[in-house]
Order: sequence, then structure tokens, then C-alpha cells
Amino acid sequence: MKHLISLAITIQAVLFAPLALAQAVPFSASAYNWENSPNNFNNSSYNWQNSPNNFENSPNNFNATNGVYDNQGRRLAYEVQAPTGVTNYFDNQGNRIGYTPSKR
Repeated sequence: MKHLISLAITIQAVLFAPLALAQAVPFSASAYNWENSPNNFNNSSYNWQNSPNNFENSPNNFNATNGVYDNQGRRLAYEVQAPTGVTNYFDNQGNRIGYTPSKR
């Protein structure tokens, strides 16, 4: 019985160890890094560069080059690169919905 229990524990450890390692995120890509944080003004929609009120980000600007569209051609969001290199994604109302960490 002892061997059966230790065998079961060993099998579980071998099966679940790769899953635990796959969840690790480097600090440079973490939301806890100040460069990626929504609390950083560079990543905030209150910053004019990121604001939906800025015509460059407006869904009414048909010449905007920073729109994110679905397969039917509907504009879902827009992207803006911060001075730190982080690319922020905002919905059309200006809510930050994601980011891509800096490649620096």
C-alpha cells in the first residue's frame, strides 16, 4: 500500500510539474512591472496620446492606422505605443483591454 501511494504521488508530480512551469511569466511581461502597469500614466486613457477623444484614435477617423478590426471589418479597439515601448490596446470607449510588453 505504501508503494502504491508513493507511486501515485510521483505520477501526479510528473504530470502536473510542466503545467506549473508553463504558468510562469517573466517580470518584463508582468502587469506588476511599472512599464506595463495600468497605473502608469503612459498606459492610461487619461493620457491624450491614448484617449479616444484624440482624433487619431477615434472610430470616426477612417484614415486611422491604429485600429483593431474583426473578420467582418468592424472596429473593435485601437492600439497605441507608449514611449517605453509597451503597446497598449484600448476598446473604442478608452478602456485598456490589454498590452504587449516592450521588446527592449
